[in-house]
Amino acid sequence: MGRMKIFKLLCGFGLLAVLASNIWTMSRWSESRGVYDDVCYLRQAHLFERFGLRGIDTNVTFDDDHYLKNKLKEIGYAEWNDVKRAPCHPFIPASDKHVMQYPPGTGFALAMFPSGFQVIPLYALANVTIFVFALLAMFRAREPVSLTLAAVFGFAALYLMINPSKASYSVPPTMMVCAAAGLLTATFFVARPRHRRFLIALIGLLIGLSVNFRLPNLFLAAGYCLYLAGAFLRARSRVTFLHGLSFGVAFVIGIAPTLIANAINAGSPFATTYGSVDVVPPELNASVLLSYFVDVQFTLLAISAAWTAWLWRFDQGRARQVALLVALNLAVNLIFFMTHPIFTPYYIVPIDMLSLWTLLFATLDLRGERAADSAAFPQPAKA
Repeated sequence: MGRMKIFKLLCGFGLLAVLASNIWTMSRWSESRGVYDDVCYLRQAHLFERFGLRGIDTNVTFDDDHYLKNKLKEIGYAEWNDVKRAPCHPFIPASDKHVMQYPPGTGFALAMFPSGFQVIPLYALANVTIFVFALLAMFRAREPVSLTLAAVFGFAALYLMINPSKASYSVPPTMMVCAAAGLLTATFFVARPRHRRFLIALIGLLIGLSVNFRLPNLFLAAGYCLYLAGAFLRARSRVTFLHGLSFGVAFVIGIAPTLIANAINAGSPFATTYGSVDVVPPELNASVLLSYFVDVQFTLLAISAAWTAWLWRFDQGRARQVALLVALNLAVNLIFFMTHPIFTPYYIVPIDMLSLWTLLFATLDLRGERAADSAAFPQPAKA
């Protein structure tokens, strides 16, 4: 057995050990940790369990079984007995009702598991998924540097599934989508022309689905839209038009549950269910900026930016295309979140991880091609 295979096996066992440690840690988590967002996500899951797909209507009047009241009382919420004062349930004048502000995807994901044991299996599933993508990256590496890069990235990605992913139930499903979309994005640039339209549609569908977990995931599509629009304006070809159309149609299909939820809860597919704090005009805030600069999110962002700049230095046009798409996505998301009045320890983690997974698989492909070329056409030995 060669050294590369041995190293891959050792790294694989190391990743498995981290995965086991994560799941052991999660097994001791509580679903009643006193966080308002948790209660709301669990209430959405409860509505799906109780009413099926009709649970997408989050009107507080459906709390006739007192699920929300009991959850709020459990965490010590002072006004637990008045559901119209419940957190993350703003009043929507257009529909004349108090509804949950979050899109339905996270609650739907939680509802796939038995009531009272929903959070741990959701996080465990997300961890296993990230483990699989990390293994795929490692076994895709063809030379020692690539293998080391994939292994280090895999360990870091699994670590992030505990912290900061535990901050919100919306993060684990988002992380799964980012890993899958990153792989598909890198594959799109190396795929045969006849496969590219299917791949870009699948990417659009995945990113659209991610919006159902977190509404700000909408901005994960920004770089793709700008890149595809630019490609069409530059080439003015049927192929580039169909790529953009396929992405757009698939993206809309992906976000359909959120549009339906908005229509039911807010009175229009394009009306927001979020409260006033989340919809204020963008504005630079020194305290928000400082919070990002001292947080691990900024470290991930800096790595993404530096890696993108490094990838741009490759001679291959494909490398520059990947770098351009990632740079556009980073720029748009950075502008949005840095001008948003609220900071959380996970806001820019999705764009960080989508960018990093894309860069990882693109780099592995490029280095793998170089390694294959070197093996096929070795340099003559110096005299």
